[in-house]
Amino acid sequence: MRDKELYTQILGIRFPWRVTEVELSVEAGEVKVYVERTPGAEQRCPKCGQVCPGYDSRRRQWRHLDTCQFKTLLVADVPRVECPEHGVVTVDVPWSEPGSGFTALFEALVIDWLREASVAAVSRRLGLSWNAIDGIMRRAVERGLERRAEVSPARIGVDETSFRKRHDYVTVVSDQDSGTVLHVADDRGQGSLSAYYDRLSEEQKACIESVAMDMWPAYIRATLEAVPEAREKIAFDKFHVAKYLGDAVDKVRRSEHRALRADGRDDLTRTKHRWLMNPQNMSLQQWRGFKALRESTLKTARAWAIKEFGMSLWHYSSRTWAEKGWQRWLSWAMRSRLEPVTKVARMIKEHLWGIINAVVLKADNGGAESINSRIKMIKVRSRGFRNKARFRNAIYFHLGGLDLYPAGVTQQKLPT
Repeated sequence: MRDKELYTQILGIRFPWRVTEVELSVEAGEVKVYVERTPGAEQRCPKCGQVCPGYDSRRRQWRHLDTCQFKTLLVADVPRVECPEHGVVTVDVPWSEPGSGFTALFEALVIDWLREASVAAVSRRLGLSWNAIDGIMRRAVERGLERRAEVSPARIGVDETSFRKRHDYVTVVSDQDSGTVLHVADDRGQGSLSAYYDRLSEEQKACIESVAMDMWPAYIRATLEAVPEAREKIAFDKFHVAKYLGDAVDKVRRSEHRALRADGRDDLTRTKHRWLMNPQNMSLQQWRGFKALRESTLKTARAWAIKEFGMSLWHYSSRTWAEKGWQRWLSWAMRSRLEPVTKVARMIKEHLWGIINAVVLKADNGGAESINSRIKMIKVRSRGFRNKARFRNAIYFHLGGLDLYPAGVTQQKLPT
């Protein structure tokens, strides 16, 4: 009797359910708690709430939090009712959500563990299969997305992140103010971003102040079609511009290095990282050691100076002065006679309108890049993903800022 009362309190069992038996098996390392529904108690359809006659019952089993290191299982014959509108359906039970083989408290424990450790570690620690853990994560994300309040982000970032090698990507939309992921789509086509915009109302779209992205045409087209006055809101990210310019400097260096070595000179030997390093990250000693190279007549030094001039043009607040500064840069870059530099200059000239937006709106994709780095860590910790659905759920789970817990369970570190 005491065992029944104890588990009634532990499990929070209330009328019309009651604990009828507690069975301990030391050999199996299990505790089975049998629960039954009070005969004659009113039964309702879980979909519409209408009182319905009973149809039959099915025995089911749920895993609960361990009891003194014994695996604890909850067993009950769950009634099915015949609803005039929805047909034969299984009634809800108060200790678990529909479709789950675990109690709500056990799912909450798994969620807590997944926040701290890899799927493999959780699988070993709790003795669960990867499919079982995936089901818990999937249900958690579904709950979180359903509960998510309507969001009207002012500043969003759009970026792609690789799912696997061979140019297999997903699109990630993030709120730059909250640092949370708003949308994940399976590729980086126009439809991937359009699907996010399609979920927004016209008022929400009008509230968007800036959309930071790289110069990927599909993202540009999707935003121009969906967001009012998008041409004044699309901001081409400073970090991507810096990457293009850095790549141009490195191409000039490689070409010049080959030519110098053919003449028996080693001016550029082992200098790659000096040219690519951000001067702000250099120590005083490194900056002084770099002086002879950057002030030389090398083509690489000229390419580096053009790159650095471009990186100095992001401080303007006036659109007019920003345009003047970038036009000066374009003039220098186009006359440089350094093909990698002039190629990037042509691309920048074509997209200058979005770069100017980024300058005056002070919009960059630093937040999205941070999220991208965290996604890479999730991939490493999980040792990859079997499919994009699991990858997408993992991103939402860890970075979506969602309320993941089952109904009636508050966020807490549960005892193991």
